[in-house]
Amino acid sequence: MNKEIILNIQKQFLSSTNKRLSKTYINNNILPIIEYIAFSKKNKFLIGGSQGIGKSTLVNILKKNLQIFYKKKVLVLCLDDYYLTKKERVFLSKNVHPLLITRGVPGTHDIDKLINDIKRFNNSKFPILIPIFDKLIDDRSSRIKKEISKADILILEGWCCGASDIKSSYLLKNINKLEKNRDKNTIWRKYYNSKLKNEYSKLFNIFDKTIFLKAPSFKYILNWRIKQEKMNKSNAKIHKKMNKKNLINFIEHYEKITKYMLKELPNQANMVIKVDKKQNITSFSIK
Repeated sequence: MNKEIILNIQKQFLSSTNKRLSKTYINNNILPIIEYIAFSKKNKFLIGGSQGIGKSTLVNILKKNLQIFYKKKVLVLCLDDYYLTKKERVFLSKNVHPLLITRGVPGTHDIDKLINDIKRFNNSKFPILIPIFDKLIDDRSSRIKKEISKADILILEGWCCGASDIKSSYLLKNINKLEKNRDKNTIWRKYYNSKLKNEYSKLFNIFDKTIFLKAPSFKYILNWRIKQEKMNKSNAKIHKKMNKKNLINFIEHYEKITKYMLKELPNQANMVIKVDKKQNITSFSIK
C-alpha cells in the first residue's frame, strides 16, 4: 500500500505546489505523520505553526490519504475561517484597542462558534455549518461550508493552535516597531494574552494531540509569506496591496506569539515536525 500512497502524495503535492517530492522524502517524513494519526486511539488533532510554513498543504495531504487508504473521513476546521466579522473587529478597535481591527491575534476569532462546531462533531450531529472567511474583503463570506456526513477524525489547523499565554516579562517587552509605537500602554497584547489564557486554552484543551510545525527561526517567515501571496492566485488582489513593507507590518502583529511558540511548544506538543528554511521537513519527534 505504501507505493500507492507515495504515488498519490507525489501527484497531490505537485498539483498544489508545483514541487516534486522524492519517494524517500515522503516515506521518511510524510507517511509517519499520516500513520501517527491513522493508528492513534484518539481522534482530535491540533496542527499549529507559523504563517506560510505549509500547514494547509500538509493538512490536505493528511485528509485525502487518510480517507483513501485508511478509510477514515477527516473533518478539517481552519482557525482562519472563524475570524470575527469586520463589524465586530471595528467594535473591538473602538472599544478595546485600535490594533484589534487586524485579524489574526487571539481575540479576533469566534471561539464560541468554533467550540460549538467541535461539540457537534463529538456528538455526531451533522450537518455542521462552517463559516468561510474571505480575505479579499477582510470579512466573513455570505457563503458557508456544509459538512453533511459524519467524520472519524477532526483536525483544527491554525497559526496559533497550541499556543499558551505568554509570561509577563516577555509580554511587556517591546520586540518590534508595532509594539513600541502602536501599543505603548500594552493594552493590545494584554488583551490577546488574556484570551490565550482563557478562551483559547479551553479550546485547545478539547483536543487529544498537538502537532507543531517548527520553523528554524522567525526571520524566514516573511519570505514564506511573500512566496505564499505570490502563489495563491485567489489572493492576487491582496498581493497587489501587500508589498514587503505591508507584510512586515502585518507579520509584526504575530511576531511575539510566534516566537514564544517556537520556544515553548517543542516541549509541549505531542509531535514536533522540524521544517528548514526551504519549507522541507527535516525531522520529527513524538512524545
